[in-house]
Amino acid sequence: MTPFPDGPADPTFLDLSRPGEDEILLKKECHRLATEVIRPAARTLDRMAPGERVAPGSPYFSALGHLKSLGYHRMFLPPEVGGIDPPVSPLARAIFLEELGWGSLGLATAFGVDMLPFVLIAMFGSERLKTDLLAPWVDDTEGALHGCWGATEPDHGSDAVMSLRDPTAAGFARPQAVAVPDGDGWRIRGQKAAWVSSAPVATHCALHVQVEGEADPLHGMFAIVPLDLPGVSRGQPIAMLGARDDPQCEIFFDDVALPADHLLVASTPFYGIFVDQLLCATSATIANIAVGVARAAFEEALAYARRRVQGGVPIAEHKNVQLTLYGMFEKIETARCYARQVLSHIQGETVPGGGSGPSTPGAGAAGGGGGSGMMTGFGASPRHSRAAQIYAKRIAFEVANDALQVCGAYGLTEESLTEKLFRDARSLWIEDGTLEVLSLDAARDLISNYETDRYVPEEVMQRW
Repeated sequence: MTPFPDGPADPTFLDLSRPGEDEILLKKECHRLATEVIRPAARTLDRMAPGERVAPGSPYFSALGHLKSLGYHRMFLPPEVGGIDPPVSPLARAIFLEELGWGSLGLATAFGVDMLPFVLIAMFGSERLKTDLLAPWVDDTEGALHGCWGATEPDHGSDAVMSLRDPTAAGFARPQAVAVPDGDGWRIRGQKAAWVSSAPVATHCALHVQVEGEADPLHGMFAIVPLDLPGVSRGQPIAMLGARDDPQCEIFFDDVALPADHLLVASTPFYGIFVDQLLCATSATIANIAVGVARAAFEEALAYARRRVQGGVPIAEHKNVQLTLYGMFEKIETARCYARQVLSHIQGETVPGGGSGPSTPGAGAAGGGGGSGMMTGFGASPRHSRAAQIYAKRIAFEVANDALQVCGAYGLTEESLTEKLFRDARSLWIEDGTLEVLSLDAARDLISNYETDRYVPEEVMQRW
């Protein structure tokens, strides 16, 4: 009988990306953090009632605060606005996201949406916003400031993605969060859906909203809304199947007065390009997190197969289990390779200060607050970024499903981490866009632009 080691105690495995010394050190440190802080917090949160997860003293706050105390939230900013200096490599960012996903899908999601308002202020915000909001967030070591992403509405979910390339999207449904001009500023009215990740605990919302009277989702605007403004209220945290470690709830806006410079992207043809490129960035992020979820499920199954004895030998000696484990490994390796390649591409084209893509008409006047235009190009490929997210999310669930089968009845118990990973992986098929809608958007892009080696902003602008 082959002597098997216990389950993986560190992230040591053959990494074909060939990380350097600094990246290996980061990988080990992130894995230790995921093992000792993130995963224990996530498992506790998963068993708590929705209201308990957001109560004072919840492990949600200590876990996110721990990430902030180590400065990981600065990893996606350039040094000139408080980012890590020298900047970390795209591979290091991918490694970090995978380890975070390995530890917890919910807390990884929370970390991602936390960044959105503030990273986008770095790209498009006024100097006042950078001083009043971005700088304190950069310096935050306790999690006092926390972002969320207000995109979906009760009658608008993944269909918002379709508005970029589907001309029928203009008639889907009326908007439920609208902005009304009010002197130099705006009044925000309406609500966002119950699925806004981190909304119960966030201090600021990256908000998609439409000018009152507009019906086409492409005729939207993007603003940063402090959630302590008069007129903002929230629903109760909801109970979810998976990703319970990132609380969600509705956000209501009752005639909320918003200063002019809090509008980052105005309702112009550029708004669609902004949304398209933002989805490229979030897709690449989710893809690498999903690889971490898949790897976590695989490692649970591998460890269980090595120790579970049936027929006088560990089930890892059974050929059907060996074939299952190999299939899981194959999916993770291919997903990791592609997700990292796409993240490198996206980071080079859309992060603040980066980008070699084409300059975009209207980008210089994107915001309402006189942003500095730190983005030098918008060249990320929608079809490739959507494909990375779709494939990684698909294999995460397939691997988690196989892991549950390998673990048998034990995998169905709440004691088993595999049970949580199965639920989390299933929620990925809906989170950040359903697989079907993302696939349709990628299909339209490749049908129109397959032979084109650059992003084509004119296509989205024409939809406006």
